[in-house]
Amino acid sequence: MRLEHRVALVTGGTSGIGEATAVLFGKEGARVTITGRNEKRGHAVAEKIMNGGGRAIFIRSDVREAEECRHAVNETLRVFDRLDILFNNAGVFYPHTTLDCTEEEWDLQMDVNLKGTFLMSKAALPHMVEKGRGVIINNSSGWGIAGGDAAAAYCASKGGVVLLTKAMAIDHGPQGIRVNCICPGDVDTPMLPEDARLRGLKWEDYLAGCASRPLGRIGTTDEIAKAALFLASDDSSFMTGAALVVDGGGLAD
Repeated sequence: MRLEHRVALVTGGTSGIGEATAVLFGKEGARVTITGRNEKRGHAVAEKIMNGGGRAIFIRSDVREAEECRHAVNETLRVFDRLDILFNNAGVFYPHTTLDCTEEEWDLQMDVNLKGTFLMSKAALPHMVEKGRGVIINNSSGWGIAGGDAAAAYCASKGGVVLLTKAMAIDHGPQGIRVNCICPGDVDTPMLPEDARLRGLKWEDYLAGCASRPLGRIGTTDEIAKAALFLASDDSSFMTGAALVVDGGGLAD
């Protein structure tokens, strides 16, 4: 029960990495707020946590909107009376080069992946600063450290998340707040089959490409959730400003 008596807010918690992390945080004793735009999925994840003996609520929220970010934080404080952990997980991806990427797709990836991380952090930080403690975890990507093919806007947004993490760690470490990010490789989420489809690849061919890394497979959402738990817990008490790579060795090549 590494998160007992703590409250966590997970954005994009309705599926994939966000869902797995919210459920794991609940199992580890945290009371959990899940945000996202899919109400059916959000309530289902909250129910899954509660069926496991935890406490959870779902708040429909769009991280691109400052007022909705503030509302998510305020509702968390109203229901649970505190906020200890923020996991900025919401993200979108469109596989295009600079030439192929539309301005709309550029803006959407920047707004959700980078601006959303900024807006949610901006909403949560005043409470954490007041209490003199807190943990913020940002979900970046291996492609936030090294470039990838046909992913210009995504790489730019996730690279921004890495440096935003470091800047926030410097600014708020003296206030007792730790800020780190996770940089996953390919993970078995709904985003992967959609990426394969948009690239015109058969799923088996796509997986074969993913298997070129040292561990020879894609990751699971549970594996990334465990990395988030490590950063959320006191096990990482002397870590801030770090970009934790969890990618099966993809960046080691």
